[in-house]
Amino acid sequence: MNVADSQRVSSALERLGLSYSRSAEEADIIVLNTCVVRQSAENKAYGRLYSLKPLKEKRPELVINLMGCLVGVKGYDQLQKRFPFVDVFSPPSDPGPLIAYLTQEESRQQEDDETARRFALMDGELGTDSALPLPKMEQGKLVSAHVPVVLGCSHSCTFCIIPYRRGIERSRPAETILAEVRALVAQGVREVTFLGQIVDRYGMDMPDGPNLARLLRITNEIEGLERIRFLTSHPSWMTDELLDAVAELPKVMPHIEVPVQAGDDQVLANMRRGYTIEDYRRLVERIRSRLNGGTPGVSIATDIIVGFPGESEAQFHRTYDLLEELKLDVAHLARYSPRPGTVADRRFVDDIPPAEKMRRFRVLEEQQERIAAEIAARYLGETVDVLFEEKVKGRWKGRTTTNKLVFIEDGGDLTGQVIKVRITWAGPWSMQGEQANRYKTANLLNIIP
Repeated sequence: MNVADSQRVSSALERLGLSYSRSAEEADIIVLNTCVVRQSAENKAYGRLYSLKPLKEKRPELVINLMGCLVGVKGYDQLQKRFPFVDVFSPPSDPGPLIAYLTQEESRQQEDDETARRFALMDGELGTDSALPLPKMEQGKLVSAHVPVVLGCSHSCTFCIIPYRRGIERSRPAETILAEVRALVAQGVREVTFLGQIVDRYGMDMPDGPNLARLLRITNEIEGLERIRFLTSHPSWMTDELLDAVAELPKVMPHIEVPVQAGDDQVLANMRRGYTIEDYRRLVERIRSRLNGGTPGVSIATDIIVGFPGESEAQFHRTYDLLEELKLDVAHLARYSPRPGTVADRRFVDDIPPAEKMRRFRVLEEQQERIAAEIAARYLGETVDVLFEEKVKGRWKGRTTTNKLVFIEDGGDLTGQVIKVRITWAGPWSMQGEQANRYKTANLLNIIP
């Protein structure tokens, strides 16, 4: 979501005649887009912000904009007092305050309401022409783009700060989303990922609009678009209708991100997740039964938080046992980090020592590396479709339909191309291969003198 927000800020500033600088020291405007999901991310944001203070003191005309979840959607008086050298404070997904600041009259007394309105994103709009273009530095180069479809969240898991910082759940109008996707495709994008804190809930706050399954079906008809993905799902809101859309639509990729967070029912209840472990097991069975018709089938990713307050060793082992049983493709692991203002911070004591959180993290990390390697081994010798994104250290990088990372060596320009690749090596985190047609040609040349 922050990547998408940053792209919108960049393109909005380019409309004012500005261009991107890779050096903060040379820039006239610095935008610091922040995340506070974990304490480490918030600390990093504070550290970077303090590092900009000497630049402001040296060049008072420099404009510094603090944006994102650190600012939040409510008042930010304390931030203004703590960081008086910051010129503009912008909520998540909203370049409006910065644009208004930059387009004010010299007296800086009157805001340009029309410009602010055109660029405001808080209600899910992207301006009068419905779709901000990609920044110039990414046009024609970006193969895969993120498109927010649901802003904010109203679920309120006890550990999560997002509802307090990004506001309540708000679905963007379908026509706005579709116009943005068409604009991205016109600029070279071949894959879009629909984003939402609970993306499955898209449209539930708009009784007259489509749900996510219907939105996928409409988007599937856009010419020039190769692939569609969506994240993050919630176990309580993944319907059979949505799974059927994934199974039936050729452009929607068979990769599902659906966090479980913990393998113990009491921990899940303390997290206020709204489902049981048995519910999650049945969901994984439903996903696999509906989407495993072809090769290589469906991939499933999950999120796990270790060291939630009160999590016993036995409860942690139930998480380990669940992952061992389900053998999911990816497990995004995190150590619990108390977030001031959340229910968990008020109600529970952070009683798991940092060293123990790290130990549990490492245990699951090693387990998932082994599981991922077992899954990757199934791809050896298989031919899969890979959408190539960019060249990295002399090799082309792309992804399979199931979101597996693949590298091949090729002297041409493969940007945005979907190519059949035969997998020749498979590790837990990436694979290597060669173009399938070249492999067949090599065999033929070995046979004919």
